[in-house]
Amino acid sequence: MKNYSKITPEGTKDLLFEECFANRTVSSVLRKVFSERGFHEVMTPGIEFYDLFSEDISGIPMENMFKMSDNKGRLMVMRPDSTLPIARMVSTRLKNLEQPIRLFYNQRVYRYNPGLTGRSNEVMQAGIELIGASGMRADLEVITTAIDALSKCVPDFRVEIGHAGFFKALADKLPVSARKREKIRSYIESKNYSALNSTLDKLEQTPYVNVIRKLPGLFGGVEVLDEACRITDDKDALDALGYIRDIYDNLSKYGLGERLIIDLGLVQRNDYYSSIVFSGYVMGSGEPVLIGGRYDNLLDSFEAPAPAIGFGINVDALARVMLKRGNIPDKKQPDVLVFGETGYEIEAIRYTQSLSQTGVSGENSVCSTEQEALAYAKSRGIKKLTVVGKEIRTAEVFGE
Repeated sequence: MKNYSKITPEGTKDLLFEECFANRTVSSVLRKVFSERGFHEVMTPGIEFYDLFSEDISGIPMENMFKMSDNKGRLMVMRPDSTLPIARMVSTRLKNLEQPIRLFYNQRVYRYNPGLTGRSNEVMQAGIELIGASGMRADLEVITTAIDALSKCVPDFRVEIGHAGFFKALADKLPVSARKREKIRSYIESKNYSALNSTLDKLEQTPYVNVIRKLPGLFGGVEVLDEACRITDDKDALDALGYIRDIYDNLSKYGLGERLIIDLGLVQRNDYYSSIVFSGYVMGSGEPVLIGGRYDNLLDSFEAPAPAIGFGINVDALARVMLKRGNIPDKKQPDVLVFGETGYEIEAIRYTQSLSQTGVSGENSVCSTEQEALAYAKSRGIKKLTVVGKEIRTAEVFGE
C-alpha cells in the first residue's frame, strides 16, 4: 500500500514562515476592523452534524463536504461554511440575547472543490454576521464594513453588488425543474455563455428567457439598471432593481468611485440568500476574496426567524496577494542573539527575557559554542551577539 506520510492531501498545503506571518497579519487586520465596528468574536466547532448542512438548507452539495461518522454512527462533516453554525448558535445559546446581534469569526472551512481549479479544500475564512436587523441601514452597515476590511488590506479592490431576488423572480417563471434552474444559475454565475445559451435555446423564447440570457453581460454602472428596467416588466424584478439603485446611490457617497460595480449576473451559490448580494475582488486573485449577502429566511430552519446579513473573506487568498505585492511587512529579526557560556545557561535565558523590558528583542542561543552562535547570527541577519558568562560582553556581528 502506498505511504502518504510525506505529502499533504489534495487541496491543502503547509504554510511556512512568510506565508504563515501573512495569514496572521491579515487575520489581525480584519479582527481589528470588525471589533472597531462593534462585532464580537465567536468560534464554532470544526466538526458538525451533517443535518446542519443538509443540501436543502445550505445549498452545498453533499459530495462537496468532507464526511465521517462518530462512535454512534451519526454522520458528521468538517465545517464547510461558517454562517450556518452561527445561525445554530444564535437560535440556541444566544436565543435570549437582545437583537440585533453583531458577531464575527476567523476560522477554517473545509469544502471539496472538484478539479480544484486553483482553489483550496481548506480555507481560513473571516467574516461577520448581523442578526436581527433588516432594511437599508443594516445592509449599508455590513457592506461598508466589508469595504473597510478590504481597504485596510489592499487599495485596488472592487465591490460588485446584485440582488438574489432579481434572478429568482425571473427563474421562477421558467418551465424547468429545480435541478435545471440550478444549472442555469451556475452558468450565469460562471459567465458560461455557451452552456447558458444552449440550455435556454431549448425553452420557449419568452421575455423571461430573453432577460436571463442577458444576465451575465449586465454589469457596469447605473446604466445597467436602466437597461434591465427596459427589458423586464416583472414587479418583483423591478422592486429588486429599485433596491439595488438605492444601495448603489448610497455607496457612491462612500467614495468608491469606479470600484463599485452593479452585476445582475451575481447569483451566489448558496441558496439561502434572499435579497442584496455582493462580492469583493482584488487584482492577482482569480476568485472573489469576499462573498456576502442577506439571508432573511435562513434562521427559519432553526425555528428562530430573524433577518440577517453577513459576509465571509478568504483570508488565505488575500494574504497570498498581499505577500506577492510586498504589502506584508517583513518579520523583524531579533536585535540581539544571547549565548550563555557553559554553566551560565540559565543566566543567559534570564538576560534574554530582561531585554524585552528595555524595548530590545532578543533570542536565546541554543548553539553549543560561541563560534556556532556567531555563525548562526550571521546567517539570520542578527546584528549583535551578547555572551553571558562571568562577564557580559556584546559585539557587532557584522563587524567581526
